[in-house]
This record gives sequence, C-alpha cells and structure tokens, in this order.
Amino acid sequence: MTSTTFGPGVTPAVAAALEARGITSLFPIQQAVVPHASEGRDILARSPTGSGKTIAFGIPLVQALDDDPGIQALVLVPTRELAVQVAAELATLTHHKVQTVFGGVKQGAQVQGMKRAAIVVACPGRLEDLINQRVVDLSEVHTLVLDEADRMLDMGFLKPVERIIAQVSRNRQTMLFSATLDERVTSIANKYTTDAETISTAPVAARPTTVEHAFLPIAHEEKLNLLLDILDEERDLAAVFVRTKRGAARIAKKLEARGVRTAALHGDMLQGRRQRELERFNRGEADVLVATDVFARGLDIERVTMVINYDPPGELDDYVHRSGRTGRAGRDGLCVTFVIPDQREDVQKFADALGLQEEWTRNGLEHIDKQAVKRAAHQQRSSNGRRRPSRAGTRV
Repeated sequence: MTSTTFGPGVTPAVAAALEARGITSLFPIQQAVVPHASEGRDILARSPTGSGKTIAFGIPLVQALDDDPGIQALVLVPTRELAVQVAAELATLTHHKVQTVFGGVKQGAQVQGMKRAAIVVACPGRLEDLINQRVVDLSEVHTLVLDEADRMLDMGFLKPVERIIAQVSRNRQTMLFSATLDERVTSIANKYTTDAETISTAPVAARPTTVEHAFLPIAHEEKLNLLLDILDEERDLAAVFVRTKRGAARIAKKLEARGVRTAALHGDMLQGRRQRELERFNRGEADVLVATDVFARGLDIERVTMVINYDPPGELDDYVHRSGRTGRAGRDGLCVTFVIPDQREDVQKFADALGLQEEWTRNGLEHIDKQAVKRAAHQQRSSNGRRRPSRAGTRV
C-alpha cells in the first residue's frame, strides 16, 4: 500500500494536493477510512458532522480515477448546498472534472458537464430525472458514495437512491457515510455493500468537544433583543437557527433593519436564491446566516464561530447537527440556545443526554467562558485579512 507523510493509503499526488491546501495531517475519520477504502474495501462509517468525512471518502475516490472517458465516481447527497460543497472539496484533490447535478436550475449545462466529468456529485431527484431521459450513463461508475445517508432517508429518497444504484455496475466500491447508523441505514448498507468495513468515530449523541454550550432561560418577548445584544457584543460570524420558514424570513428581515448584514436559508426560497445567499455569507458580505433545520446538516461553513438556537430544535439529533455548524475541524466555537418557559423540560432532555447539565445560566452570557470563540473569531479574521465593518441601525 502506498504511504506518505499522511499515512498509509495516500498517494504522493494527493498528499501534494492536501499540502497545497495547508493540510498537514488527517483527522480521525480520515485516518480510519483511507487505508481500508484505498484497498477497495466497502465502507460503512458513522461520523459526526464537521469531522472531515468528505476528505475521508475523497482521497480513495480520486486515487481510483484513470484517464478513461465516462463517469467513474458518483456521490449522492441530500441537498444542493451539500452537493456544491462536496464538489468544491473534491476538485481540490484532482485534475479530473467534477460535475454537480441538482434541481432548481436548467439541466442543459449539467448534462453537457457530465459528458466531460469523471466525478458527479448529485441530488437523487434531478439525477433520476436525467436517467429517465436517457441522457446520463452510470454503467462505468466504479466508486459510489452515499453521503449523509440518514438525511437522504429522512427526506424520502430511499426509492430514488435504490433506482439510481441499479444503474451502477455491480463491480463497484460503495462507501456509505451517516451521522447515525440506525436500522434504516444499516439495512441499506447490508443490501448494497459487501463485507463493508464498519467505522465509528463518535457515539450516537456525539457533540463537538471544542464547542462551548449555554442554555439561556428567557421570556419570548425578550428573544430578539437578546439576539441583538449577543451579536453586538460578540461581533462574530453566527448561524442563527429557527424552526419555521416564516420565522427565518422574519428574523432575517428584523436583523437587516437593525444594521446586521444577514443572509437567510429556508425552504420557501428557490434554490438559485439559496445558493446566492450562501455565497454572500461565504464571501464575507453577511455576518449572520439565519436558517431552518433542513440546512443544519451538511452545511460546511468553516467561518461560523457561534451558533444561536433562536428556537430550540425538536429532536436531539437536530441539536447535535445545529451545534456542529461551529467548532468544526478542531476549531473553537460557541452554541447558545434560547429557552422560553414551556420549552425548558424538552431542552433539559437534550442537555442531560449530552452531558451539559451545568450549562444553564440565568445571567445572560456572563458565566460562559468565551475565550474559545474569541480565539476562533480572531483566527478567522486574521486568515481573511480584513476587518468587519461596524454595524449601524436603531436598537429596539
């Protein structure tokens, strides 16, 4: 097996690509996956969000490519946003063309792009449409990845995924990555993998250990003012999560009205607009991203140093994935949750399950050790090479 300074299974060419990105070592999920996957083994991996799983499957995927024409690798993902992020990550590892495929945009450019692509990163709905139109051939695919498999099942993609897999050669390597390995995920793994190497880098209720947590009891009518106070005091790049599409639009509008540069992501937006909003945030043209739970998983935005749960999530899994938007790849972060009185019991269950019993405070943010998020914000600003503009606007 090839070995470099990154360990077994990493070729010199890919090692050079990693070094060009400033990567000097692999994270645990990458160390666990790469040696087995580079030998062609099927993989079933449970890994927390933000742990580096794209590089984990990306290294063996690109190393298996050759210069023959046709689509050689297929990565299925649940959302357009994740497709764009995964494709961008893979493109840094190889000279081969990577093509994204998702709905909400005209298909012509995607169809033409697939004719030249070695790697396709696709959402199941649009890809199945193209298969039915007979404009895409997956018969030469030898590497298949199901990313965020549990999320795809949650979104009802089981049947489309199975029909897509039926178009792929049986003589393939299959890698399945999921935040949880519940009965549904293991069932599909048993059906479509052979003697898979099972890898788990965290318990089911894992939470990023570099994230500081705080639960703030508050009256409903005080939430907006507290949000503005936190954003004004911390002056960090924040993701604000709310439960509803209407709530996301309303909070984003109120923040903008008070001089906070805000981007929003929710299900009522057309995909083109969602992508533009995400790009605004990534370019530093917005300091706050307001989003609903559909975007909590797979939203790989390393610039976020603080998550604010304006509305607590309904499920433990959602809390883990929301808080996982910060503290990524070993960085420090802060996750603050607003809790109105009738939500206390439900949120307490999350806190207990994650070992966060001591993180309740009634005195705002005074008792939170904020040095972690301060360091992360300083590091991010230094790497960006620019200062953030001051905020203007009337406070409520």
